[in-house]
Amino acid sequence: MKVVVATLNAKYIHTCLALRYLKSFAEPEFPVTIKEYTIKDPAMNIAMDLYREAPDVVGFSCYIWNIEETIPVLSILKKVRPDVKIVLGGPEVSYDIEHWFRRIPEADFIVYGEGEETFKELLEELAGGGNFRDVLGLARRGGDGGVIINPPRPKLDLHRIPTPYRFPEDRPHLSKRIVYMETSRGCPFRCQFCLSSIESGVRYFDIDRIKEDILYLIQNGAKTIKFVDRTFNIHRTFALELFRFLIDNHGGCVFQFEITADILRPEIVRFLNENAPPGIFRFEIGVQSTNPLTNELIQRRQNFEKLARTVRALREGGKIIQHLDLIAGLPEEDYTSFKKTFNDVFALEPEELQLGFLKLLRGTGLRREAEKHGYVYIDRAPYEVLSSKVLSFDDMIRIKRAEDILEKYWNSHHLDETVKFLTRNEFETPFDFFQSFGDYWEERGWMRIGHQLEDLFLRLRQFLRDRGTPNLPVIEGFMKYDYLTHFKHRPRSVWWEGMDKGERQALLRRLAAEPEAVSADFAALRLTEQKLVKHCRLEVLPFDLAHYRATGVIRREPCCLIVHYDSEKGKGKAFTAPLARLGLAGSSTAT
Repeated sequence: MKVVVATLNAKYIHTCLALRYLKSFAEPEFPVTIKEYTIKDPAMNIAMDLYREAPDVVGFSCYIWNIEETIPVLSILKKVRPDVKIVLGGPEVSYDIEHWFRRIPEADFIVYGEGEETFKELLEELAGGGNFRDVLGLARRGGDGGVIINPPRPKLDLHRIPTPYRFPEDRPHLSKRIVYMETSRGCPFRCQFCLSSIESGVRYFDIDRIKEDILYLIQNGAKTIKFVDRTFNIHRTFALELFRFLIDNHGGCVFQFEITADILRPEIVRFLNENAPPGIFRFEIGVQSTNPLTNELIQRRQNFEKLARTVRALREGGKIIQHLDLIAGLPEEDYTSFKKTFNDVFALEPEELQLGFLKLLRGTGLRREAEKHGYVYIDRAPYEVLSSKVLSFDDMIRIKRAEDILEKYWNSHHLDETVKFLTRNEFETPFDFFQSFGDYWEERGWMRIGHQLEDLFLRLRQFLRDRGTPNLPVIEGFMKYDYLTHFKHRPRSVWWEGMDKGERQALLRRLAAEPEAVSADFAALRLTEQKLVKHCRLEVLPFDLAHYRATGVIRREPCCLIVHYDSEKGKGKAFTAPLARLGLAGSSTAT
């Protein structure tokens, strides 16, 4: 019996851990072939590839991001191979099972809940006689056209699951794709927008086996391992032991975790700040809302003061990359409340801030209470909320504009210094910047056309000019710094009018003659005039950038910005020096 398990990932770099669990548990009794595609692949191409496998059984792992793209594949495959048994599983089809049998006539079986043991027992019955009544966690079509749903399966003893991380066919791809890993299943929290709230209790895999699997993955080329535990740090000693192990054995691999920051103990924060190599740990921290009533309604226990203290401590440590999440559309969070939530969280200045929109997942408490909250939402996956009794569709549209600017101008890291200055100094709140610029972006029709890197700078400058923003020369100075330090190689052109030739020549001569007037590090580069021209970009800023970084005060003293490019060392390195220190003209005022 030829068995294939398949899924459509959101991107090529993603991998599906669920398929590997099914394979590890079913083998060796039932050899399983894994086939992964993406939601961008044409349905016909996927169906043809599966048809060439000549399968007797095909299992599809279904999620909100791929169910709509999976259904056409099932339709084609069943037409060209009518005898194939199609098995669906995954969180998207584990709820409202009758609906899915009506919606997908090609489906023969649905495995709901944890699938490893159910799928293997289903294969045993398909191979040996077809008595499906005793297969717990299985749903199937009845002889009368109805649906038969067997009782649910008890939680699986995780120690019975063989490792899913060591298949030889995965080894050549470990360096090119994200490896997903579980150290536990379950979540202690009850957030009503999340499917994890349905399962009570947390179960752990054996920590020694986890360590062995991690070493295997690193030794075989894995570059990114994402732990999919819902709250990695819920068990303090378990988390600390693994953090310590990863620090000692990382081999340059990057590790991503979902962290509940308000329960991350101070001693763990100190340990990470003192011992973690910079950049190998990435924490995803769900904040969602800072509105107390909203958190109460969604049964989310969260101490934002502790969370903020943890995020600040990790940011000051400089070792951990932090990605914080918000959700627009939660109960009783109107536009004004969401603006406050955004500003509360943006004040922490995380490396990334994701602004998501509530999705009413099948099986969740919020979906059951949709009418109570006045939710209007998209009928099909991903079931995104369009409006609620406190948040209109117009409000949602405006928030989406702000989200678009957040992605382009904050999460992209193209204009870090500029956006920090604007949100701290030139706009009443950070949200006001993102919202007003998003509205302006829409008014100009830029949502419907593409953009290059230079366009981001030019459009921001146009927006700031049109609104009459004060301190524009200073802001443009930050923009020039952000632009020049973005590149690994010296840019041939810039989007602004540079220095005149005479001013530039005077600077070049001075820098070549007295580099120590800039700094000892700059002097150590030993740059001649010719090398300065070849490897550096020079610009005069209307303020002392180094003084601003040290004090937060703009001192209006013209400053020379030198960006040196060495592609082997990453992006351009900036040096600054007041013109007066270089013996050139300049005056000083502080604001």
